[in-house]
Formats: sequence, C-alpha cells, structure tokens
Amino acid sequence: MATDDLRRLAETWLADDPDPGARDEIRDLLARLPDSAAELADRFAGPLTFGTAGLRGRLRAGPNGMNLAVVTRAAAGLIGWLGAQGEPGPLVIGYDARYGSRDFAEQTARVATAAGREALLLPGPLPTPVLAYAVRRLDAVAGVMVTASHNPPQDNGYKVYLGARLGGPAGAGAQIVPPADAGIEAAIRAAGAAAEVPLGEPGTLLDQTIVQGYVDSAAAVVPAGSRELTVAYTPLHGVGGQVLAATFTAAGFAAPAVVAEQAEPDPDFPTVAFPNPEEPGAMDLLLALAARTDADLAIANDPDADRCAIAIPGAEPGRWRPLSGDELGVLLADHLIRRGVAGTYATTIVSSTLLRALCAARGVPYAETLTGFKWIVRGAEGLAYGYEEALGYCVAPELVRDKDGITAAVTVADLAATLKAEGRSLADRLDELDAEFGVHRTGQVSLRVEDLGRITATMARIRQDPPKSLLGDPVTEVEDRLPDADVLTLRTARARVVIRPSGTEPKLKAYLEVVEPVTGGDLAAARARAVAAMESGLRPEISAALGVG
Repeated sequence: MATDDLRRLAETWLADDPDPGARDEIRDLLARLPDSAAELADRFAGPLTFGTAGLRGRLRAGPNGMNLAVVTRAAAGLIGWLGAQGEPGPLVIGYDARYGSRDFAEQTARVATAAGREALLLPGPLPTPVLAYAVRRLDAVAGVMVTASHNPPQDNGYKVYLGARLGGPAGAGAQIVPPADAGIEAAIRAAGAAAEVPLGEPGTLLDQTIVQGYVDSAAAVVPAGSRELTVAYTPLHGVGGQVLAATFTAAGFAAPAVVAEQAEPDPDFPTVAFPNPEEPGAMDLLLALAARTDADLAIANDPDADRCAIAIPGAEPGRWRPLSGDELGVLLADHLIRRGVAGTYATTIVSSTLLRALCAARGVPYAETLTGFKWIVRGAEGLAYGYEEALGYCVAPELVRDKDGITAAVTVADLAATLKAEGRSLADRLDELDAEFGVHRTGQVSLRVEDLGRITATMARIRQDPPKSLLGDPVTEVEDRLPDADVLTLRTARARVVIRPSGTEPKLKAYLEVVEPVTGGDLAAARARAVAAMESGLRPEISAALGVG
C-alpha cells in the first residue's frame, strides 16, 4: 500500500478512535513514516473478522487489532443484531485479567444500555465457565466474555454466547454457531464509526451471589465420597485460582497447594513462554510443587480456566507424567459411566477413537462432531459428557454448556480420591482401559506458516495425491468433509490421521493415532510398539507429506 494511502487511512482512524492511548500509537507510527510503513500496513490490512470464535487478535490500535474502537463497533453490531431478533432479556458480560479486558467489558455494557438493553457485569475478573453459567442462570438473551484464553500476553478476544431463546435447548449458554456469526459480522460492518456509537449508563454490577451459585453448583457435580487427596495446582497467572479453591472446599476436598509464582492474575504471564498447559515447560513449576508436597494429583487451568490439564506420579519417585487430553477425556468418561451418568457421550473427529470403543462396550450412546465445543454441545441429544483433545471437558452440560476447567478438575479429583481409597491410582485405571481396548497412542504434527496460501495449497495437494500407505499398511479409507468442513481423514487397519487448518492460528494440523492391541497380557510391549509406530513411523511419514521440515 502506498505511503499516502496509509497516511489517509490512519488519519481517518485517528478521528474515530475513542482511546487516547491508541491514538498516540497511530500518531507515533505516522511520525515515523516511511520506516513504519510495514507496521501501519499490517494494522490497516483489514478489520478483524467476527466468526464463531468471536474476535481475537493483538492488542494494538487500528482495525486489525483488539482495541476500544474495534470493541465498540463489535458491541454495537452485537446489540443491533440482538435487537433485530426481537428477543428481550439482559446481556451478561464477563472478562478475564488481560490488558484491556475490563475496559472492553465496560464499554460493551455502555453500548448495550444506550440501546435500551439491560447489561449485567460479572463482579470482577472471572473464569469463562462462570460467564457461561451466568447466561443460563440469569436467563440472559446472550453473553459476552472478554478473553483470549491461553493466547500470548499481547492478545485479547471477544466471545459471544447465546441464551435459550436464541440458542435453543442445546445451545442455551453455548457459543454461537452459523448463521449467527455472519449476522453479527454484517451488523458490525453496518454499525458505522466508533465515535458515533451511543454510550449509556455503565450497567448493573452483579455481586458475588452469581459466583457463589457457580461454586455451589460446580461442587455438587461430584457425589459424596472419599476426599483424602493431596492436590497441587496452578492457575497459570489466570483467573481460576480462587474459584477452583472455593469449589474444592465446597466439595469437601482440602484446598490445593498452589504454585506461588503463578497464583495471582498477571497479564504478562511472566513465568511461562506461552500460557497454555499443553506447551512444553508451562507446567514445570507445578510439577516441582507436586513433587515437593508428595501430591497425589497435579492440576493446571489455562488463564481463563475453561481448560484443565493434569499430571500423575510417574514410575520413578519425584517424577511426574502429564496426561494427554485424550487420556484425561477417556478417564472422565469412564468415571461418569461407572457412576451411572446417563446420556450421550461425545467427542470430536480429531480426538481419540477410544471413547467410541468405550461407549460401544458399555452400551452408551456416542456422538462425534466437528472440532469445537460449540459443536459438541449441539451434536447429541441428551448430552451427558463431551470432551476434545485440546484439554476441554464438559462434565455437567446442564450447568455449563461449554468446556469447563473447574468442574473437570473437581471430577478428576473425585476419581483420584475414589481410586486412592481402593489402594489404586489413575495410572492403574489407564492400564485397565489399555488392556481392555488396546493402546491408543495419539500425537500431532503442525505446519506453522507465514503465508496462509501455503495451507490452502498443501490441503489441495494432499487431497489430489493422498498417501497410499501408512506404517506399511494400505490406506483403506480417505474421507473428505468438503464442502461442510476443510477436513481430510486417512485410515488404515491400525492408524488414523485427520488433517485440517487450525481455526485460531496460522497452522495446518494433523492429528495422529495408532492403535496397538495388547497380546498375552503384555501391556508394556504394546505401549512400546505404539510409541515406536508413532515416533519412528507415522509422525515422520505425515511430516514429510505436509512438508514439515
């Protein structure tokens, strides 16, 4: 883009931006032209697009960033769209502790009240599951959660939930799905300049009653039973700490030992390279605390506490093993089935096939959906439980119709305490499942790109010429989900690969699974074969096919 065009765009934006700090950012970039041309071009490359995940982007001035002007127009579009649906009811608004979150939440409330819509603000930085709970509990027409979940510190986001009147029975308190996203996006485009959006009163600040209601309900997810359990915990500098501790106490557990360096919300996330418990090193301080306290279980939430990760004691003293999302997902499903929780058990097309095998063996209804909890909670009649491999678990869909890291944590604690009372452990239960159903080893290969066109080209190439064999076995099925979803699945007798673009990052992802039966009761040998097949076979084969170097 020519420098003069950039200057005109930036000066037009300056006249519309309600945030003095953001205006100073743009003025500084203008003063440094032409050296700042690339930065300005990126900020004005186009507006953030509102999709089924809402908005998410870097905190920075300009239309291609998360800032007060962008949020003001997003709120105006959302409120306008809600009005066009003709449904009454309040808008409930939550936020985390990231930079800008409270300001964005309060601005959304003022846009709502100016339009005559009641706005209810949660009483401080709180987990996303509390917002999802509040939408249902308060019979809100919709909810907004200002969070970027486990994204880097420089990001923020804006997620929308629908109440029962617009979401229907399965989508009451769930994130939006098409065509609502397109309708809201169109309303945002029609909203006009941010400076022209009317602002009203700040809305109603809810008291702690709504939080206590969530805590009491979350604690009641687990039945009475053994509570002898030592837990180490980290909220990863996020907002889950107080709510999780209160939930554990209400459920009869001792409060967990907490990683002191990560106990309080901190938008800089100073002790981790990336605030996601899946990332290497993110749980190091937690595992050290677990070893020091001789814990039975280590639990981590991501910063907005909608995800849950756990680790268990390893075979050697002082060593700990994080479980994969699939391992915890099946452990929770098995526990709920054993407890007699009736209904459909659901997961996604990229999660392990072990849940399907478990449900078939136990005579329990099973459902499989596209990735994302917005699909899981809508994908099955009578949903009892849903999970996705990216550490998301819904153990109480009538309480929170979304992934919920707090109720998942208290449920896995209930399982661990129950097993401990029997002289057994989570590792023992995993052994039992593997012995019965075979070792299901999962993994991922990711291709991160600068040019999104590379993802499109790679998907086209794989579709045109998919691998003919994997692990020396012929590929017996190639399932292409176009046009409904950009997903390609390859299957052999003992392996499955699902390839899809990421919905939130510039990545192409391949989800790998190898299944090895246990013969002669030799579980260790089956696990060794599964590791070898994954690490020496399937992973390098798929890496080569995708061009990951």
